[in-house]
Amino acid sequence: MSRDNSAQTSGNRLTEKAAATSTAAPRRTILLLLTALSVLPVNIYLPALPNIAATFQADFALVNLSVAGYAIINALTEIVAGAMSDRYGRRPIALIAVSIFIVASIGCALAPNIGIFLLFRVMQASIAACFCIALVAIKETAGERGAANRIGYAAMGWAIAPMLGPSIGGILDETFGWRAIFVALALIGAVILAISMRELKETAGPASRLKGDYFASYRQLLGSARFWAYTLCMACSTGTLYIFLGGASLAVSSSLGGSSAKLGFFIGMVPAGFILGSYLAARLTRKSLSTTLVIARLSTCMGLLLGLILSISGVTHVLAFFGPCMFIGIGNGLTFPAANLGVMSVRAHLAGTAAGLAAAMSIAGAALIASIAGLFLREAGAVSTLFAMLLTSASLALSAAFFAAFVDRRVAVRIPNGESAESGSRA
Repeated sequence: MSRDNSAQTSGNRLTEKAAATSTAAPRRTILLLLTALSVLPVNIYLPALPNIAATFQADFALVNLSVAGYAIINALTEIVAGAMSDRYGRRPIALIAVSIFIVASIGCALAPNIGIFLLFRVMQASIAACFCIALVAIKETAGERGAANRIGYAAMGWAIAPMLGPSIGGILDETFGWRAIFVALALIGAVILAISMRELKETAGPASRLKGDYFASYRQLLGSARFWAYTLCMACSTGTLYIFLGGASLAVSSSLGGSSAKLGFFIGMVPAGFILGSYLAARLTRKSLSTTLVIARLSTCMGLLLGLILSISGVTHVLAFFGPCMFIGIGNGLTFPAANLGVMSVRAHLAGTAAGLAAAMSIAGAALIASIAGLFLREAGAVSTLFAMLLTSASLALSAAFFAAFVDRRVAVRIPNGESAESGSRA
């Protein structure tokens, strides 16, 4: 279908060479901050939604549009920002994204009515650009092996921020009112902007800048079997997480006596698993990327299969549910660095476009998977049904991982045979 071996040979050599010679490698701290800031606004204000609705005397469903609208603009931002960073460079796009985020946060804090609030809320989604830019900057300055370590490190911030966000937002809302949440986001954004202006160096050289049209770039990526394999693996892996988040309370709320605090604590086991998986990723990605994916997805499937067996056997202890579900986080933490490196390696000069497009496709695919699973999750206490849905999605991710391994193996076989980059794999 596409010339994937061009990406895996010449693309990887270019990035390794750039990693060895670059003097513009950003510090890991700023990349960690950018990835954390890209996800913190998603849920930090959720505890304040009822108070926001009361302030504006608006229907709660209308206020809730700030969640859906943000998600849609978030996905579109990643697609556009990734491609723009390939054309204009990583640093300017990141600085513009953070600047817009600061203005939008101030706008939310000062909004006089619900319409203005929703407008500035969706503008906050500009910060999503920093997610793919941070990943590409890591890849361009660390090389494939070093990048796995650094992406795993950044992924920890990506997991911790949404874990702590609702708690911080709730405290600010109760102490100072909901507007304080957006003031805090503006201040955090200002600090990160100041640090970025000093620490964030340009990682894309002028020679590597995208010069063709955007649609041609998207066609090149969508015509690659390797891009599809890694993206589908991410989408199904994220879909597994979405199914869990949507069904956990329905499945075990009665077992916890209806306690939201206990439910929140146990749900936190999955993000904790993600942090552990991210830590392990640097060591496993010393192997091939696709091998890491297979190991990651197998671990999730085995954990969920154990949970399904326990539920069918009538074991009702809360840890019999959340213990196996922790492997969702571990598997996703392992998957995240390998899959993102995989999509960014398809075309070396389209790394930003690939990262943004894959992220948006993963979110959309995961939402579709979770929506379909939701049709089967209508009965409270249906733990075995939930595990069946989780295992189905995880199995699809495992199939995509095997597909990635198959494509990579075909590429590896052709390289020793002397085929040129231009006549390579069309799988």
